[in-house]
Amino acid sequence: MSLLTDLINLDLSDKTEKIIAEYIWIGGSGMDLRSKGRTLPGPVSDPSKLPKWNYDGSSTGQAPGEDSEVILYPQAIFKDPFRRGNNILVMCDAYTPQGEPIPTNKRCAAAKIFSNPIVEKEVPWYGIEQEYTLLQKDVNWPLGWPLGGFPGPQGPYYCGTGADKAFGRDIVDAHYKACLYAGINISGINGEVMPGQWEFQVGPAVGISAGDEIWVARYILERITEIAGVVVSFDPKPIKGDWNGAGAHCNYRHLNLCKSVLSSTKSMREDGGYEVILKAIEKLSHKHKEHIAAYGEGNERRLTGKHETADINTFKWGVANRGASIRVGRDTEQAGKGYFEDRRPASNMDPYVVTAMIAETTIL
Repeated sequence: MSLLTDLINLDLSDKTEKIIAEYIWIGGSGMDLRSKGRTLPGPVSDPSKLPKWNYDGSSTGQAPGEDSEVILYPQAIFKDPFRRGNNILVMCDAYTPQGEPIPTNKRCAAAKIFSNPIVEKEVPWYGIEQEYTLLQKDVNWPLGWPLGGFPGPQGPYYCGTGADKAFGRDIVDAHYKACLYAGINISGINGEVMPGQWEFQVGPAVGISAGDEIWVARYILERITEIAGVVVSFDPKPIKGDWNGAGAHCNYRHLNLCKSVLSSTKSMREDGGYEVILKAIEKLSHKHKEHIAAYGEGNERRLTGKHETADINTFKWGVANRGASIRVGRDTEQAGKGYFEDRRPASNMDPYVVTAMIAETTIL
């Protein structure tokens, strides 16, 4: 008799040419990920060769019951680390039957910005540091924390090792390898300042692909925690009090290894780029309120001016300053070209919105 795990791990490649494509999309809250699978006659590597599909938008908060059909447009393909073989994950965005993007489809507007010839010429590279918290499923309390109580104060947990400092490393490492398998340009992971909190970095990624890769990396993390019986939270301040919040720092940087993710615009990478960066920061300062409004829900609980943040109502920048809205790397200052980091986005931000908004403000 076969075990369930044996059947889950069946290798179909020598039995059939057919593959399974898991279509992924963003639900009505703007953060919930949905997916469903379909059989295709053979391997596919070009999303334009994939069929459009539909789903019941009334069940995801995206359409009324009397006109519930929403159409999925395949946009990006990744290898499926769960089914493996030629099976794929497909990142989609959603449209009405008339071809109009639905309100929660933020990818469509971002793609228009990134396809602008002026933006394309600048080849914007992005790196995103995605923080998240692992929670015990039944009590909604961070992994490794005593039930109804608190661990020791912050200090030993950041990049820590040991059973009393690192909680959930098996999940984190599984996610790391699964993302590499999928073809996501995940560039690193580390334990964060609050116990039970971790970070992964994606990039460098050009333009719209940064958003695609972050969303699929989030999907893979949700699937792995589903298997592990743990809940992943992208709340920017999951625990009140003297604990660090969770952000999604957006690095706009150059290919010169610093701490994590790498990206930039072409002008910032070239000689004289530091002056381009300063002009970009000035433009961002004039649009601070607009960016904050689009940088994630509940961010006011995180951006307090404490715990490596700037106050939400104040825009400031600095070199090597992790308490600033915009941080310029020390190596960028010394080289006269490179990157800057927008530290304002919350962990639950939409990467399509944030990356496109930075490009629109600083380039257009």
